[in-house]
Amino acid sequence: MQLYNKLSAEERKELLATAGTERLTLSFYQYAHLGNPQLFRDHCFLAWEPLGVLGRIYVAEEGINGQLSVPAPNFNAFKAHLDSITFLKDVRLNIAVEQDQFSFLKLTIKVRSKIVADGLDDSSFDVTQKGTHVNARDFNQLLLDENTICVDMRNHYESEIGHFQGAITPDVDTFRDSLPIIEEQLSEYKEDKNVLMYCTGGIRCEKASAYFKHKGFKNVFQLEGGIIEYTRQVKAEGLDNQFIGKNFVFDERRAERISDDVIARCHQCGAPADTHVNCANQACHLLFIQCESCQAQMQTCCSEACQEVINLPEAEQKALRKGIHNSNKIFKKGRSERLKFKS
Repeated sequence: MQLYNKLSAEERKELLATAGTERLTLSFYQYAHLGNPQLFRDHCFLAWEPLGVLGRIYVAEEGINGQLSVPAPNFNAFKAHLDSITFLKDVRLNIAVEQDQFSFLKLTIKVRSKIVADGLDDSSFDVTQKGTHVNARDFNQLLLDENTICVDMRNHYESEIGHFQGAITPDVDTFRDSLPIIEEQLSEYKEDKNVLMYCTGGIRCEKASAYFKHKGFKNVFQLEGGIIEYTRQVKAEGLDNQFIGKNFVFDERRAERISDDVIARCHQCGAPADTHVNCANQACHLLFIQCESCQAQMQTCCSEACQEVINLPEAEQKALRKGIHNSNKIFKKGRSERLKFKS
């Protein structure tokens, strides 16, 4: 019984390149009470692996959060399996704005303590008392209301390349960091303002809206389906698009283009740019914004020091990486003294 992926990312990429099958990138989440997350995790892996599903899925006692891709011919079979699970029947699937055969290269399903790391004690408030869900049309109307404060519930590296016009964009590294900051910033508006929040696919707002209602905010609204579903509805219904720039996504694509606006700058030269790259030095791997000119000049490295490393023989690079733990640097995502033009 195979319960884990056995192919490397490189091997999988070769298979995808020659498969000749269109793939669909999508995401979904659902809060539910799972008595045995590990058993549920194994059940999903055994059902999805034969269908060619690839992606990153988190399972916890509180539910499931998945970003994945599935071969288009197997989509109906995948959907049928979801519908066979009581709490996932008719769950909303956020289909990606831009498709890519290589958005995911492995099927990874992990059991976590939470499906989103929010740092909250769920027993201290009623997580079912969420804010009012609004669709794209109602979201646009609320944005025009002078009594509305729009809040981006994402992190700095996400909102830096794209956000709704007029939104508050907290300069935070993690979702859990944003909650107390937003509460403090908006504390004087608890009674009389509309707090309108959004995120990538909706999951962060599910918990955040309940948290802010618990903290005394009276009029809390959240964009149902997040930016992904908003974009779909805007196109389908011919609505005005109020989102400028790119929507950051957590797969190999890194972002989806929503509007032609480029609102960020290259972190190395300051030129207009909104393409995230990972530093080519595997001992660094820092995520940052780099323009095409700097990519060519710096060989997709964040600094001259990293550029020197990648031009060493592979054996020497491996020796330099040995024993180095760089996760704290990687997850700072764009925060480094080496990046002169980080806004």
